[in-house]
Amino acid sequence: MGQIILVTGGVRSGKSSFAERCAARCAAESGTAVAYIATAQIYDAEMQLRVDLHQSRRPADWTTYEAPFSSENAIREAGATHGVILFDCVTMFLSNDMLQYSEEEQERDSFARHVEARINALIRAAEEADATTIFVTNEVGDGIVPANRLGRLYRDMAGLANQQLARRAAKVYLVTCGIPVDLKKLAEAV
Repeated sequence: MGQIILVTGGVRSGKSSFAERCAARCAAESGTAVAYIATAQIYDAEMQLRVDLHQSRRPADWTTYEAPFSSENAIREAGATHGVILFDCVTMFLSNDMLQYSEEEQERDSFARHVEARINALIRAAEEADATTIFVTNEVGDGIVPANRLGRLYRDMAGLANQQLARRAAKVYLVTCGIPVDLKKLAEAV
């Protein structure tokens, strides 16, 4: 059964860099290869720069899977040949998924159950893989309240998805100002 590690934090908090170091360390300790599951889609020059930054930090021997939608299938495929999977990121995956649905569909009471099912599919794939899967996600609820309906729905769904992943994760790290804090270890001390 696979192990899940969740890395969360705000934008530019250092969470992806930390997750990359964690993946490299896990791979070195286990003598296995790293698979990187990328969920971003490039729609403009600014997003291209963000993707380029992530790609420039990635070691050449890591295998990249572009999976903006059926990411659970990419986890299964990667888990067959890699001992470490770095999934960056859950909130981008969630955004891709949510934007496939009309406003009317998003407003239905069942939409939260749809998001829960999508995240459960990722969790199941990670748990079934013989690998450590490191999920990177944004902590979007710590900012301002979005001015529009879709922004508020996205914030709510991301918060629920993060809770769902955290419950199943062996370790949960909050990265802020480039400093990772082991939340589950901290919670045990309380």
